Amino acid sequence: MDDEPERLDALTRQAGRWLALSAAPAERHTTAVVAGPYDRVAWRDVYARSAALRELSAQLLTRHAHAPDLLADVFLCAYQAAPRLRERAVMAPSHLVHHQVVTALTQSPDFAPLHRETAGDAYAAAMAVLAQGSALRGLLERSREARERTGRADRARQEAEAAATAVGEALRQAAEEADAQGEVPAPAAAAVRRAAEAAREAEESARREDGAAAQAMAAAVPGIRSAARNAASAAAKAVRQEAALMRAWGVDAGETERMPFEERARLAERLRSGRLARWAELIGRFRQMAAGERARKVEHATGELVGVTLGDDLSRVIPSELAVLGVPELRAVFAARYAAGELMLYDSRGEQGTGKGAVIACVDTSHSMYAEGPGGITREAWSKACALALLDQARHAGRDFVGILFSAADKLQVFRFPGDRPAPVTDVLDFAETFLGGGTDFQRPLGTAAKILEEEFDSASRARGDIVLITDDACEVSENWTRLWNEIKRRLDFRLFGVAIATPDTATASGSVLETLCDNLRTVDDLTDVHTTADLFRVI
Repeated sequence: MDDEPERLDALTRQAGRWLALSAAPAERHTTAVVAGPYDRVAWRDVYARSAALRELSAQLLTRHAHAPDLLADVFLCAYQAAPRLRERAVMAPSHLVHHQVVTALTQSPDFAPLHRETAGDAYAAAMAVLAQGSALRGLLERSREARERTGRADRARQEAEAAATAVGEALRQAAEEADAQGEVPAPAAAAVRRAAEAAREAEESARREDGAAAQAMAAAVPGIRSAARNAASAAAKAVRQEAALMRAWGVDAGETERMPFEERARLAERLRSGRLARWAELIGRFRQMAAGERARKVEHATGELVGVTLGDDLSRVIPSELAVLGVPELRAVFAARYAAGELMLYDSRGEQGTGKGAVIACVDTSHSMYAEGPGGITREAWSKACALALLDQARHAGRDFVGILFSAADKLQVFRFPGDRPAPVTDVLDFAETFLGGGTDFQRPLGTAAKILEEEFDSASRARGDIVLITDDACEVSENWTRLWNEIKRRLDFRLFGVAIATPDTATASGSVLETLCDNLRTVDDLTDVHTTADLFRVI
């Protein structure tokens, strides 16, 4: 039989199945997330800019040859507004683990809050990838068998496709050797049959490997899901913490999105590792409280009761008017008087914001400000948080802000933030993170503050500035200095607010230096309470 020629059409029918496979091999994708050109550019750009991403990729490559593809998928599902996964059937077997990982990530309970922070933000999406680095390393380790099996299946499938292509090549060669009657010489026909048999065996091997890979993947799925949940949780926590850190320091989302990648990465690292990094939540609470007080500084302002007036403000109705509501027959009378604005109300003289000049925060940075209060909050952290809220207060009113850090007489540093231009976050951090150490002296910082207000008055005719002295100590001032202080204070019409942090009672007692110098003095003992100074933000 092998020595006899065969008909070409008969050989073609026998090899038809392999011809179909060789003519149109199924497309196999190595990315689980469908991505357009702009998405791919975003990944390539962020990968090129981030040394941390490249380092993570190099680490994962020791465990998985296709690690960069996995990182790209994790990035894209965080970055895209509506990530869409490919069907498993079109994935290359070697990348099915990726598909399962991304599926588990997107189905994790923490993915939605994570995605709200990262969608459209390449930096945040990259940070989410980095936050999942440890979990991805563990996941790849636990899915080793499944990856090995899917790798074998991938190679077997490629061999089957190559064998099918060999059938087509053998049949083409047979067609060239066929005579006019379609008879193919025996050697050529035998070559076609051998190629077809090899293709059949390769296909069977590929099916066996596919089955083994499917079993290994099924065994790995629970572990992948668990690891993916942990990864999504870690990423969501990291992204939320950084977003909260940025907000606490007054860096809004629009500003960070405009930052170059390297600058934003440096800023984030500085915020995470800076002197006041652990107090970001306190800084955020102070700023939030101050914003709330600004919103109610006119409405609902408490003040001195000065009499009774008429009106329709139910929050100030006197008790005798409310008593009328207890008599059914008089309720209509109450309603009529309310409609006419003739209810008797308490009349008060509320607190009024009068400052027009600069807001100056004189912050004590002597050694004793290291001391911790309730909740482990240091006096320095509380005072800097208060000062940053005062910076916001000044900017909201279009006023200049000056931060003066002081300790001993020879230690003082001034930070200026003009009200007519943005305050660079790096300058704000310099102010917040500077600590001088040493003793405590009031004369130089207060004298410097008065001089700054005097310069402002002379150059811009702005008076009525506000100075806030934040300290945990008391010191003596000379009689001559006090006389000069009172003279310039009367001329410039500024106010001095004092905030005494955990100071002895004698430091704030009647007749003390602080009590004598300050127009308004309050003490703070509980450093967890940001509302102790709430009234400052209604009157400054």
